[in-house]
Amino acid sequence: MSKRQGKTIIGLTGNIATGKSVVRRMLEHLGAYTIDADALAHRVIAKDAPGYKRVLDTFGKWLVTKDEQIDRGKLGKLVFADAEALKQLEAIIHPYVRQAVDLLIRRSTQPVVVIEAIKLLEGDLRKECDSIWVTDAPQQVQVERLVRKRGLSREDALQRINAQAPQQEKLAAANIVIKNNGSYDELWKQVVEGWKAVTSSKGTAPLIGTEPQPGEFLLERGRPRDSQKIAELITRLSRGRRTMTPDDVMEAFGEKAFLILHMGSEAVGIVGWQVENLVARTDELYLDPRIATDKALPILLREVEHASSELQCEASLVFPPMDLVSLDSVWKGMGYTRRAPEALGAQVWTEAAYESMPRGGALFFKQLRADRVLRPI
Repeated sequence: MSKRQGKTIIGLTGNIATGKSVVRRMLEHLGAYTIDADALAHRVIAKDAPGYKRVLDTFGKWLVTKDEQIDRGKLGKLVFADAEALKQLEAIIHPYVRQAVDLLIRRSTQPVVVIEAIKLLEGDLRKECDSIWVTDAPQQVQVERLVRKRGLSREDALQRINAQAPQQEKLAAANIVIKNNGSYDELWKQVVEGWKAVTSSKGTAPLIGTEPQPGEFLLERGRPRDSQKIAELITRLSRGRRTMTPDDVMEAFGEKAFLILHMGSEAVGIVGWQVENLVARTDELYLDPRIATDKALPILLREVEHASSELQCEASLVFPPMDLVSLDSVWKGMGYTRRAPEALGAQVWTEAAYESMPRGGALFFKQLRADRVLRPI
């Protein structure tokens, strides 16, 4: 790992399904640059990525799917049932992940960097951290989350939990423990308190620009305290096609960020997007039909791109409502092209597209940077 150049590094860990990723995204809302080391590990074994051939040479070509990718489900069942196989896999993957994390830290411009890794304490990444944060949840909560969110059987969920180092070892090493067995509101309060303790900061300002003027557009970064306003705005601007409650919005803050577009003092647009595995995905995009769409849409998406570029995103994927799909000249002017998921050219982009694309929906694609982390060899 390289020198940190004055950055504060938070190491975020905790056993499976304790809520690490939710906490990481909340820290991102507060202004941190965040790295999901476990997602980088998935990229290492993508077709033509550095670890692909080594994994197949070690474990066999029976892992290859019809599209020549490694079946991570089969690989997971193998290594979680065999401690020696897990060590072999980690010996292949971890050096590449460390190289990628080092590159991302050096390229980041934010003063605080968060590294999320389930095995943070067992490797060299621990030495880079100024503060260790550990998420914690009761085992029955972990099992329920794995069954509900990942579709695992109860037996497979328990196998994955038991294959990991005891949670108590992580808790013993923690500077800050985040209890994730209550509401999202309670979780957010704990994260904010931890952030203040580490950074002596109250977070970034929500407004982007100056005070709203009549007839002018202004962007506001949505915060959890705005959950009521965001829920009402999405419900109204989608004309009931997408209904949300404040609780829905609070849960969504565990995955995405929101931007609210104002004209004067009135809210006239909203966009919700998430950054995961260096891919930005915009799946909430609603505009008041009374405003000039050709002006409002670029304002929103340029800010999404700016925020995503600060997080070193490689690509922006936008899934607009059908009433915005036909704006060909607007999309072209912003540098977007309409694509099918399988035509994006990188496995991680295609996977993100399939995960977020609604049935019968459209996808617009824009590459944000040419240099890619863990690029194919």
